[in-house]
Amino acid sequence: MAYKDILIHLDSGARCATRLEIASGLAQRSGAQLTGVYVVDIPSAEFFYGAAMPLAAGGAERVVDQVRAEAIAAAAPVEAAFREVLRRDGLQGGWRLVEGNLPAMLALHARYADLTVLGQANPYEHGDGLSSDAVVVATVMESGRPVLAVPFAGDFPTLGKRVLVAWNASREAARAVNDALPLLREAETVTVLAVNPRRGINGHGDVPAADIALHLARHGVHAEAAHTVAKDIPDGEALLSYAADISADLIVCGAYGHSRARELVFGGVTRTLLAEMTAPVFLSH
Repeated sequence: MAYKDILIHLDSGARCATRLEIASGLAQRSGAQLTGVYVVDIPSAEFFYGAAMPLAAGGAERVVDQVRAEAIAAAAPVEAAFREVLRRDGLQGGWRLVEGNLPAMLALHARYADLTVLGQANPYEHGDGLSSDAVVVATVMESGRPVLAVPFAGDFPTLGKRVLVAWNASREAARAVNDALPLLREAETVTVLAVNPRRGINGHGDVPAADIALHLARHGVHAEAAHTVAKDIPDGEALLSYAADISADLIVCGAYGHSRARELVFGGVTRTLLAEMTAPVFLSH
């Protein structure tokens, strides 16, 4: 199976062009359709009426219309850049301009794609909709599809040549490995890493990560099983350190999460990767 339908979140942020180049490269490799989605996320008129603002009758609606018009105008150069990449790279694709809550809209549109390319939350850049990890959380947890999260800093001339798979023998990890197979088959090296492996029916066998490496071999993936014990640092930190040691240009990880007080939250390793990633991270739930 190859990715035949790739979705990318486009915005007016500084890292949009980096995400677009990565998504275009993936689409070229797999012969996929590339769809760009730009979300206009504006408050409703009720927000302004409820904010105790001195607005005359119909004033809130006029403010919303103005905000909407400005947002649509800001999308125009992004659309032009996206269409130019499609033309330059000879790709089939489409542009979607939608209005609504950003995380909810991306989760919805991601359901109809094989893979969605998003940006890592940038705590230093507000106004692009990506100052929190709500976008990635919602898309991974609610779409049923994998996500490729691109760091908010750095250049990535290669993607998927040296892959590190985070393996803890969980359902989420198994899902991520399966969803990433098109990328794993093309990789030059694949290392399956178990951090602080546990034994038993819900853990690893005699050789941590060996069973999944054997499974990958049956799919034409030449994977090396590895494990590390690092009791003095969190598992996520150990994973990132190992990724740096082998110069991994892609990390594949199952996304563990749950609902807490009506809010979707990620587990510890996933949170660490989202906050501190230095290479693109492929996530699946």
